[in-house]
Amino acid sequence: MVNERIPVILDGDPGHDDAIAWTIAHASGKFDILAVCAAAGNQTVEKTTYNALRVCALIGLNVPVASGCPKPLMTELKIAPSVHGESGLDGPPLPEPVFEPVEGRSVELMAKVIRECDRPVTIVSTGPMTNTAALLLAYPELKSRIARISMMGGGLRNGNWTPAAEFNILVDPEAAKIVFESGVPITMAGLDVTEKALILPEDFERIRAQGTPVSKVVAEWLDFFYTYHKSLGYDGAPMHDPCAVMALIHPEVFTMKDVYVRIETCGDYCRGATIPDWNGRWGHTPNVTALVDVDRRAFCDRLVELIGRYREVLA
Repeated sequence: MVNERIPVILDGDPGHDDAIAWTIAHASGKFDILAVCAAAGNQTVEKTTYNALRVCALIGLNVPVASGCPKPLMTELKIAPSVHGESGLDGPPLPEPVFEPVEGRSVELMAKVIRECDRPVTIVSTGPMTNTAALLLAYPELKSRIARISMMGGGLRNGNWTPAAEFNILVDPEAAKIVFESGVPITMAGLDVTEKALILPEDFERIRAQGTPVSKVVAEWLDFFYTYHKSLGYDGAPMHDPCAVMALIHPEVFTMKDVYVRIETCGDYCRGATIPDWNGRWGHTPNVTALVDVDRRAFCDRLVELIGRYREVLA
């Protein structure tokens, strides 16, 4: 059926922009959200799991939640308290979890969900790709059951944590390399587009004016997230992770390009870089559909509208 919902697993490290991404995913009605998996990244996996449970409580999402791999595949964990605070989701108070995470790690939950679903499953990855890479390593027979990975990470021209590398990829480039070389279709929302997907302070107020508990929290998440980015000279809060969700809900607001991308795992200066072959000179078939531009106004309008749906979602 044309309007059949897309079965998805949400895998991220909330994080303000992850939380907003999950908020619009649940509101959209586009997805059959089968599971939520917490990744180590913006904070430790213990903190991101707690945050995932609190976000689910806020938005009324009652699905299995699992804690992911506690560290990258081959290195120690890098976290980002300067961006997201000591909790990983500082700012407004959130409801306490209304259920416990499932036993076992995310990789087991992801495998179970994919195996039992009657259709191929899309993974929305908004943190380091450790959990997804672990899934591909542990259960290679399930690769054909993954319809697509829509991910936020990388930058085809620059980084944000180093000059060459974006944070999600830099935390676990070995995992990203496994995913990018897996043959699974990938939609890549990198810095080239996510730093253009700015929610401006006047948009915060449009969200706040909706007057629901969810809109109030989202506006206050944006207030907190923008404080860091304003200090760096941004005019608004870049909606990195929501782009990976919006690309599935409203692809028309983006310009996309099929391109072959390699992940650099070595080097003092370029570890974690996502290196594109813009002109096909390496002779490889493109392995990602990269978002390269966005209609910022349309993106903002759709994000605001999706958050406004919580008048009905939680009614």
